[in-house]
Amino acid sequence: MAKWDSSGSNLAFQLPQWMQIQLTEQKQAEFNKRPGKIGRRSFSRSISQSSTDSFSSAPSESDSSEDEGTPRDKVQKNSKGSSDFCIKNIKQADFGRREIEIAEQEMLALVALRKRAQGEKPLSGAKIVGCTHITAQTAVLIETLAVLGAQCRWAACNIYSTQNAVAAALAEAGFSVFAWKGESEYDFWWCIDRCVNLEGWQPNMILDDGGDLTHCIYKKYPHVFNKIKGIVEESVTGVHRLYQLSKAGKLCVPAMNVNDSVTKQKFDNLYCCRESILDGLKRTTDVMFGGKQVMICGYGEVGKGCSAALKALGAIVYVTEIDPICALQACMDGFRLVKLSEVIRNVDIVITCTGNKNVVRREHLDRMKNGCMVCNMGHSNTEIDVASLRMPELTWERVRSQVDHIIWPDGKRIILLAEGHLLNLSCSTVPTFVLSITATTQALALIELYNAPEGRYKQDVYLLPKKMDEYVASLHLQTFDAHLTELTDDQAKYLSLNKNGPFKPNYYRY
Repeated sequence: MAKWDSSGSNLAFQLPQWMQIQLTEQKQAEFNKRPGKIGRRSFSRSISQSSTDSFSSAPSESDSSEDEGTPRDKVQKNSKGSSDFCIKNIKQADFGRREIEIAEQEMLALVALRKRAQGEKPLSGAKIVGCTHITAQTAVLIETLAVLGAQCRWAACNIYSTQNAVAAALAEAGFSVFAWKGESEYDFWWCIDRCVNLEGWQPNMILDDGGDLTHCIYKKYPHVFNKIKGIVEESVTGVHRLYQLSKAGKLCVPAMNVNDSVTKQKFDNLYCCRESILDGLKRTTDVMFGGKQVMICGYGEVGKGCSAALKALGAIVYVTEIDPICALQACMDGFRLVKLSEVIRNVDIVITCTGNKNVVRREHLDRMKNGCMVCNMGHSNTEIDVASLRMPELTWERVRSQVDHIIWPDGKRIILLAEGHLLNLSCSTVPTFVLSITATTQALALIELYNAPEGRYKQDVYLLPKKMDEYVASLHLQTFDAHLTELTDDQAKYLSLNKNGPFKPNYYRY
């Protein structure tokens, strides 16, 4: 029974004995003890069962990726009789079309670009082969390119990020799409090859995300690569590959580095990841962030977004960084800069955001505490050494879609998300408005390269012209009913600027 103090004045309340939790050192040790082998199976079973009934887990279509068989084994046709595609299920087309229509409501700038340029058809004659995440937002981009005159063939740049219903809607609309959620590595390269290798059709433009499509064409179809008019690349990984080709003197076409454009870096990388990191973690693990110790590997724009989001929800955030400038920014933003090895035993969540390889190695994974979550926010699945976890002494248990327990012989387990692939697009979705900014930038880059006069661009890697960056931003300002201040003639003369821009030099750091 509850007890009051003797005076009755200050209402000091004493919990009944059965509600009092007193952890002695021995009981505390038992509480923190790793689950033993005996209880392992029932523990994972209970979680798996509850996750199938939970609306907080990944979207329902993701479960279909684990069905037996592969779409390569069956022939599907759309309502017009075409079979030049390979997707999970063409019957999902109606649902995918509704997804695309919803995305269009948040991509008004891209739709505005479509309406402004459709009369001129600036991409008439362009044959674009694309390899990006196939989502509702990408579908809006693909359909925009088609309205502007381009022919498009598309594959996915990530084996987990394809929205099957959206791929079905694109196939039903007549686009040659080769992608489904849960592809094997063989499927992944097979789909890219099907996009490129079509008798009587040869691409003259590449839109890539990660560089795999460019790499495939360069290695396997050099005669096609030599006739490409331009490459547009949007990821750190893909841009790095392009600069390697350029440095080696093997890049025989001009390429546009969209990743380092201001509108991509500051909005897609920073603001998008600031929101989508939370979405991905919540959907897969239902984790509460308050009080958690989180390790962010890399403090570029992606790392900055992830760190800010987790700090805002009460997490204790550590940062690793190789660049002293980014490292100083992390310190000035209130984060503790450490080496991964210094805190790996204590952290609850490890997130990689570097674009590098083997950032989290087996030596780190072995030292992680029981229940530590590990995920990647970089493009490629190279940042976490997942291969080192596929060893006989370790047990893998699938808990729910994109969530695996990796269990050590002593019973310790870590939680690996999306098998080290990009978390936000593999396990959740990303904000449509931000993707509108990136998609508009990609469309303008394709238009610029395709229509550029002879000699404007040489066989090298270029940044998007500053004027185009500003144009993309101005299109999206209309969503907020924002009103830009205009320079007077006297002010423009004083700053030596054109009243219509560009307003900053190329070396300006936003």
